[in-house]
Amino acid sequence: MEKGNLSIHSENILPIIKKWLYADMDIFARELVSNGVDAITKLKKLVAFGEAGHIPAEENYAVRVVVDKANKTIQFEDNGIGMTADEIKEYINQIAFSGANAFMEKYKDLAEGEFIGHFGLGFYSAFMVADKVEIDTLSYKENAESVRWRCEGGIEYEMEQSDRAQRGTTITLYVNESGEEFLEEYTLRGILSKYCGFVPVPIFIEAVKEEEKDAVIDAEEDKKEDAEEKTETPINDISPLWQKNANDCTDEEYKAFYRKVFSDFNEPLFWIHLNMDYPFRLKGILYFPKLKHDLEYIEGQVKLYNNQVYVADNIKEVIPEYLLLLKGVMDCPDLPLNVSRSFLQNDANVKKMSGYISRKVADKLNGLCKKDRETYNGYWDDIAPFIKYGCIKERDFYDKIKGSVLYKTTDGERLTLEEFNEGQAGEGDDKKKTVFYVSNEQVQSQYIKLFKEQGLKAVLLTTNLDAPFISYLEMYEPEVKFSRIDADLTAALKDEEAAKEAAGEEKQYEDLQTQFRTILGNEKLKVEVQALKSEGVSAVMLLSEQSRRMQEMSKMFGGGMAMPEMFQEELTLVLNRNHALVKSLLVIKDMTERAGDVDLMARHLYDLAMLSHKPLPTEQMTAFIERSNKLLEMATQG
Repeated sequence: MEKGNLSIHSENILPIIKKWLYADMDIFARELVSNGVDAITKLKKLVAFGEAGHIPAEENYAVRVVVDKANKTIQFEDNGIGMTADEIKEYINQIAFSGANAFMEKYKDLAEGEFIGHFGLGFYSAFMVADKVEIDTLSYKENAESVRWRCEGGIEYEMEQSDRAQRGTTITLYVNESGEEFLEEYTLRGILSKYCGFVPVPIFIEAVKEEEKDAVIDAEEDKKEDAEEKTETPINDISPLWQKNANDCTDEEYKAFYRKVFSDFNEPLFWIHLNMDYPFRLKGILYFPKLKHDLEYIEGQVKLYNNQVYVADNIKEVIPEYLLLLKGVMDCPDLPLNVSRSFLQNDANVKKMSGYISRKVADKLNGLCKKDRETYNGYWDDIAPFIKYGCIKERDFYDKIKGSVLYKTTDGERLTLEEFNEGQAGEGDDKKKTVFYVSNEQVQSQYIKLFKEQGLKAVLLTTNLDAPFISYLEMYEPEVKFSRIDADLTAALKDEEAAKEAAGEEKQYEDLQTQFRTILGNEKLKVEVQALKSEGVSAVMLLSEQSRRMQEMSKMFGGGMAMPEMFQEELTLVLNRNHALVKSLLVIKDMTERAGDVDLMARHLYDLAMLSHKPLPTEQMTAFIERSNKLLEMATQG
């Protein structure tokens, strides 16, 4: 028997590995299964290279995990390349030396692809859950001798010849108290499904049952039956959909894969199949789920794999942040991962990957918009939050996708900004194209009515994301400005002929404006008398877009941001001189005996205009209802 000390090639001695190197304890299962898959992959390559002619080309390769709760052991078995005593000394005793790297260097001119186990310290993750680890292995090489290696968590090990007769490796973990949860078959099965659900070698899990130990029936026959049963039910899919060519996949396969991976039985809207070989390798599928419209409720999940081994969800260094609202899988064999597979090292390719993914998504959306506009229009309400968020987060994405951003109008159409602005021109010397929008259809219904009566359209921007989105868009599209529908009166709403007829009545209007300010007790209130084309609207309230945006910004900061006086709420009450009620006011405003009626009508007109602008405060609403009842009573009395 040989004894010795582990050769530490870095400061990562076992206690540090055990406590600090890996973020989650369950990582050990991923690492040890990956090592087994790696051993099988190496052997298959050697057979293909003709360097292992004594091994059949077709063989049932597999990794088997055996859990023995009673004896507190977990075994990871593979029938791969195995190791000699010298290889154990090189790959196991010298911590942080990667066997996969050495193998790839030797066969770099022949091998295609990568091996999973190129992280050096994967094997030592076993000591996170075990105080003692044992390796029993036999190399594929002819006349090789089997080797047993054991270590009890320090830097000392023992190595001797074993009686193993089958090629491959068995790693036995003698599980300690902190790792007892992994002795439950259900728990371990879930971990293996999570991390290794798509590795390219079949994986089987077996739990040793108490009654099996005392059985007196033919044990060998049982083993054969068990083996046959295991080969039928691996826990993984060795050929995941993303590995196939997009032309070979059916819609039903895409949908079934989506249901399986994300446990979501709502069908996705559509998907993008990614496949790239140069300058780096990347495959995957991105799904566009049916999203809710409020960004805060959107939860996506993009699973990142490395050679079909799960790494983590939603890694922002590789996947653009806005894509994390989607669901999908991505396999990047070229990811520069460090020893724990969970953290990316700084690498120029990472940014290139992110840019490539972003470009492919933009290309897919642009293509759909141009080639199948009807379908794209139908998707828009669901994908709008994702696209707008992507535009805000990434300028390059905005530049690529801006021509495919749609705006739903008050007429129910979905138009690009260019389509919406066709035929529109700036007013006066202002060359900017004003896009009027609605943030609340119910509250702003009167303004919408005014627009529709004149054949005008506004766009609907009703989500929390829309305010920052239009500010962003104005920044990069200086010829466009957005104005809420209650911020100003476009010239198309004004009756120019009536305004000409009213020339010379300015003094009368000024007197009425003064009366309103006095009655309402608000000297700062701006009151205008305008002739509107619509005779059905008596008064509207306006608040400038700039002033309103400053107020909203102040609210975002908890009201703690002091606003310049010029941006404080400056409402403008616009009275429609074409409305019968305003005409009547102009007649009776100076009649002493009608002073009470003037007061009543002025207050009511103000509240009607305010209701079309925003909900009334409680006391003001109560007074409005009482006043409405009084007006109805006056009407019934003639």
